[in-house]
Amino acid sequence: MEIQNLQGGEPLDNDEKSFDFKAFFSRAIADWWLFLISFIVCVSLGVFFLKFKRPLYQIHASILVEDDKKGGDLSTSDVLGDLSGLLNTKSSVDNESQILQTRFLMEKVVRDMRLNVTYYSQGFLKNYELYKSPILVDPVRLKDTIMGTSVDLTIVNKNFMDISFDNDSTTGTIEKRVKFDQPFRIPGVGSIRIRRSDLAPVDSGDFTFKIVSIDNAVAKFMKDLTVAVPNKDVSTINLEIDHSIPRKGEDILNKYINVYQEENQNDKNQIADSTISFINERLIIVSRELSSVEGDIQLFKQKNSIADITEQSKALVANSTDYVNRLAQIETQLSMINALEDYLKDVKNERVLPSAIVPDDKIFAGLVDRYNTLVLERERQLLSYTSDNPQVINIDQRISSLRNDMLTNLASTRRSAIISRQDLQKSTGKIEGQIHAVPSQERQFMDLSRTQQIKQTLYTFLLQKREETAISKTSNISNSRVIDPPKSDVLPYSPKPALILGLSVFFALLIPIGRIYVIDMMNNKVMLKDDIIKRTQVPVLGEISHNEADVNIIVTKDSRSVIAEQFRALRTNLSFFLTPEISNVILLTSSMSGEGKSFTSLNLALVLALSGKRVVMMELDLRKPSLSTKAGMVNPVGFTNYIVSQNMTVTDIVHESFMNENLFLISAGPIPPNPTETILSKRTGMLINELRNSFDYVIMDAPPIGLVTDAQLLGEYADLTIYIVRQKYTFKDQLSIPEDLYRNKKMKRMGIVVNDIKKEGGYGYGYGYGYGYGYGYGYGGYESYGLNEGKKSNLLKRIFRRS
Repeated sequence: MEIQNLQGGEPLDNDEKSFDFKAFFSRAIADWWLFLISFIVCVSLGVFFLKFKRPLYQIHASILVEDDKKGGDLSTSDVLGDLSGLLNTKSSVDNESQILQTRFLMEKVVRDMRLNVTYYSQGFLKNYELYKSPILVDPVRLKDTIMGTSVDLTIVNKNFMDISFDNDSTTGTIEKRVKFDQPFRIPGVGSIRIRRSDLAPVDSGDFTFKIVSIDNAVAKFMKDLTVAVPNKDVSTINLEIDHSIPRKGEDILNKYINVYQEENQNDKNQIADSTISFINERLIIVSRELSSVEGDIQLFKQKNSIADITEQSKALVANSTDYVNRLAQIETQLSMINALEDYLKDVKNERVLPSAIVPDDKIFAGLVDRYNTLVLERERQLLSYTSDNPQVINIDQRISSLRNDMLTNLASTRRSAIISRQDLQKSTGKIEGQIHAVPSQERQFMDLSRTQQIKQTLYTFLLQKREETAISKTSNISNSRVIDPPKSDVLPYSPKPALILGLSVFFALLIPIGRIYVIDMMNNKVMLKDDIIKRTQVPVLGEISHNEADVNIIVTKDSRSVIAEQFRALRTNLSFFLTPEISNVILLTSSMSGEGKSFTSLNLALVLALSGKRVVMMELDLRKPSLSTKAGMVNPVGFTNYIVSQNMTVTDIVHESFMNENLFLISAGPIPPNPTETILSKRTGMLINELRNSFDYVIMDAPPIGLVTDAQLLGEYADLTIYIVRQKYTFKDQLSIPEDLYRNKKMKRMGIVVNDIKKEGGYGYGYGYGYGYGYGYGYGGYESYGLNEGKKSNLLKRIFRRS
């Protein structure tokens, strides 16, 4: 049956790695000073950042664009269309938004406003950008590629100033005195001139100006500019620009919009000039052609003595057209008559006929109406009767009679139409003969007149369009207008005080929490109660706090110290694991030296002896024995002598203790050359069996089981194995040793005693005890036996693994 943990709860799986928030927050509360310092530092840095970070304001503007797709009139007023429309491009919101994002517009703004030069007023800790600067920089002869340079300037008097600058083209800082309005050269930049500003004149002061290339300035402002179409259903465009000086940002955006509108208007004027130039060229050509045609008409009339035969020609053409139209109508009527006859002759067709297919024959129209009425009546009757019904048969007979009457009528109508067609054909032939009789001179005259009319119309049209284009040029305006002028936000959008202070508080908490967490994650020693519970199912029998006194014997008859009470509690816990009717052998071991086995063995034996039980201590750490030294009972004859000498008895090696009448000690004796083989002797079992008969408890102080196998060999005789774990000393990975012994039943019964619990360690039991002890074992420590192998290679794994 699985032994339960004395602190309550089920044994946890060895692979469980949940994080102990309770212990974590206990550490955090204990390190309140760290939180206070972190809070003061982080908030101070946040305030410092807000104080010296350049604020950025967002300047907004909106313009309305004429969108031809959403309201443009694309119709033409005459047959040739609108000539200016052919030469112009269509305006749309998408096109204009792309134009507003072109580099050309921003470059023109930067050049006009000289934005590649930025002015600052020198402050105590930082420089403040100026918009209305008392000094202005005029370029005299700049290089094609300007190297960014910062120039410090101090105004000495009204005429002179001291400047200093350096860049990649200079070796060190260059300092010199120059005169206002006098050109001077800066390496990597070129020649410039500094003059006083009329807007803000000063006689002294320290200033700085930075000059960069036009391309760099354009790239910077293009990055700060945002052009967006808020909705595809509207024709507005929103513009935004970021700047640290609201007034300067507003002026830049205003200038940007003005440049855009000017360029748009210039495009329209250029189109108008091109249109007028094209019309003037065409007028010259058309005027020459028109003069040539008019001269040809004049010569033709003089040569052929022609007065006015136009009216005669018009009358002949009109009569011919009338006859042709009438002949076409008769042909159409004959086609319809033929189609109707074919339809009526097919008795399978039982659909109605159009009543007005022969509009001039009222008799046929009446027959059609009667026929359609009977057809519809027959369809209604068939809804209730079959085709063999007398009523349906009667209707069929009447429909057949009407078909015959209509066929007779159509035959009469066809004959009349054929006669009319023959008469019209004769009249048409007569008219065409008269037309052909018109003199060829008249046809030539008509061709010349037609050409003259075309040239005259084109000439008049070009004159009209030239006037219209000239008038429109004088009234040209941009295809956009500002509906929301540039205006800066009241407060800067960056930095945001609430966000910065919030982040400061966040990092003020994160830094100490992270420190605690990282320390705990990187720690590979047993620190907390959960470090044991998570890694082994071996129950915890008791806890021993840190020993402040410089003595090894803690438990006496009259002692009431905290540690003494803890040993008494351990004695009580042992009663749940041991059989009271028989003698019990208790083995004490640990993972490595220095964890307090001898100290715990001595005081556990004392507390059991104080209860009236006969107790014997066996010093079985044959390599580095220390129990007898701590007990103050140095005896050269002991366990080793008994094993080696067959003549020695138990009474020869058991010695009374001066500490208590019920406490006895068997020392280790001389250190043997082969401790393991010594323990394997059959006399070891004989000795322990004899001690069981003489004493109530046998306490075996064994070597560390994590270093040698002696303790595991002695475990064969033990009724209970106590595994000593020392806080901040035992490695967490070493807890796999008792877990392996417990799971694989290599020891009969096992329990853990936690030693050296310090109050500041936050062990987690709630006692707040303090204890510390140094042993000075000679095993060479944890690393001497190779248990530290792989420690470095597993460092990252321990960092990222939850403790």
